[in-house]
Amino acid sequence: MMQTPQLPAPTPEALAASNVLLERIRSAIEAAGGWLPFSDYMRMALYEPGLGYYSGGATKFGEAGDFVTAPELSPLFGACIAETAAAVLQALKGGDVLEFGAGTGVLAAQILAGLERLDGLPDHYYIVDLSAELKQRQLQTLQARVPHLADRVVWLNELPDHLHGFIVANEVLDAIPCSLIHTSDAGVSERGVSWQAGQLAWADRPAGIALQEAVDELGLPPGYTTEVSLEARGFTASLATVLEAGAALLIDYGFPAREYYHPERHMGTLIGHYRHHSIHDPFFLPGLTDLTCHVDFSAIFEAGSDTGLMLEGYVNQAQYLLDTGILAKLEGLGADNAKLYLPAVGAVQKLTSPAEMGELFKVMAFSKNLALPALLPGFRQADESYRL
Repeated sequence: MMQTPQLPAPTPEALAASNVLLERIRSAIEAAGGWLPFSDYMRMALYEPGLGYYSGGATKFGEAGDFVTAPELSPLFGACIAETAAAVLQALKGGDVLEFGAGTGVLAAQILAGLERLDGLPDHYYIVDLSAELKQRQLQTLQARVPHLADRVVWLNELPDHLHGFIVANEVLDAIPCSLIHTSDAGVSERGVSWQAGQLAWADRPAGIALQEAVDELGLPPGYTTEVSLEARGFTASLATVLEAGAALLIDYGFPAREYYHPERHMGTLIGHYRHHSIHDPFFLPGLTDLTCHVDFSAIFEAGSDTGLMLEGYVNQAQYLLDTGILAKLEGLGADNAKLYLPAVGAVQKLTSPAEMGELFKVMAFSKNLALPALLPGFRQADESYRL
């Protein structure tokens, strides 16, 4: 008989923090008249100052956290992104780099090191991150890995007014609060959160105009419970406002709309991550559990193109990494150095295998006012934009 794996128990301090956040969510529900849109609940669970998943002090990334990101797997990942960034900065004859949600700072260190090797260092490397705890960890990572480049890094609490250069957002879109909808013969409902019998509970209300219009465009039949991320579209549109000239690279797991809203995916993609376990209850230990939904890349493409961004390419992660030379970079480590080479082989396999991250993760690039002599590195050998 198969047994359900036992989830690791939180520390007393972590549990206490989760309970404080839960009480704050309950108060927010009460202040809103007994009902919060799920997007507001997700925002509090992830970003409530000092208590949310990304704004608290718990370890999120790597083996000690809840999930492992691509930069944590191998420095070759950031080296590949540096190839794209260097081409953009070269075409612009200089500029800055802006990274959203830099996590532990590992990707920033990798990109800076890669740009240095390519003789393409930016004037500044901006990081937009709201978590004071993560900012401190990022600084420590940069000082440890690229100490001579750390003074190029500038932290921002919000988007700059304008940017001339390269933007990168790795696993950012999936963490932007999404709306939950349910379709039935009676119409479209927005799924929200209420407080019943001393705990969080689901409650539906008729969808507002903007959400209703977005769902109408999808043409979903009755019986779907899924996500629509209006805020991710807004984030993409904001890039067009910020980017004066350059390119933006978006990397995340997701699908084009026809696959995202396929009948076999009629229950949506919302999932939680807690200590390397998948959690299907989004109310489990608020603040200690990551909440995420996959990205509808068709919606991201439309939001970008509607606001003046030009699509430079859309491919899966494997195609992107192969085109930016990950295999040559792997060979450059030296097969005779088994201690370094063998773990790198395993990481590249995970990053590029269709059964691992190679197919599920997608890479999309937009540009604005950018004259390129050739296609951007990462998008020269393949293009899947027809699927959008």
